[in-house]
Amino acid sequence: MSKKVLVITGASKGIGRSTASIFFQQGYKVINLSRSNPNLDKVIHMSADFSDLDWPSTINDELVSHLESVEYISLIHSAGLLLKDSIGDVSPENFMKALQVNIISASQLNQIVLPYMNNGSSIIYIGSTLSEKGVANSCSYVTSKHALVGLMRATTQDLVGRGIHTACICPGFTDTEMLKNHVGGSEEILNEIAKGVAFSRLIDPEEIAKTLLFTAQNSVLNGSVIHANLGQVEK
Repeated sequence: MSKKVLVITGASKGIGRSTASIFFQQGYKVINLSRSNPNLDKVIHMSADFSDLDWPSTINDELVSHLESVEYISLIHSAGLLLKDSIGDVSPENFMKALQVNIISASQLNQIVLPYMNNGSSIIYIGSTLSEKGVANSCSYVTSKHALVGLMRATTQDLVGRGIHTACICPGFTDTEMLKNHVGGSEEILNEIAKGVAFSRLIDPEEIAKTLLFTAQNSVLNGSVIHANLGQVEK
């Protein structure tokens, strides 16, 4: 049995998928929770729909069976929901859905995994550049990603003395399906976005995955908000 386990949400695509691959290469047993199966070799997949408040009941027993007698657990909250909405039109239903997927489900998963986490384990939240700034037409996403920083800071204080560290990694514009869908697949818009980055390119998901691995292995980063964005051009 592996002494190191990664429990990750949203590894079916993008940053989550790259993260699952890199942690596996580093000797971790990897368990993914998401709606879609990432079909990664030797990655254990459990189907979970985080928009459903009762999702824990579908995976609780199976997940716990993999966590007993494990030395270190890294828990990474990568699943996320990005909707196009604004303060003037966001519906209560969509606002609740975004908060459930992006915030509440993370808290629910923490409560399942925490009893099995020993000294040296970690809980890492994946925020966004929009965890500390706002843009138009992403109201529910911006709000939930700001809340994720608050959840990380609460985690830091509530786990004092446990030897479990936490951080919030805030990627910039990353070359993912989520970003492409948000701009309607427009290469022109993606190119314009890249011009706002100091390196004039989008971030590769593997770059964020490597940042997550480093964070998981370095407890000195406890309570940190880390912006991994290649440097954004401020105007």
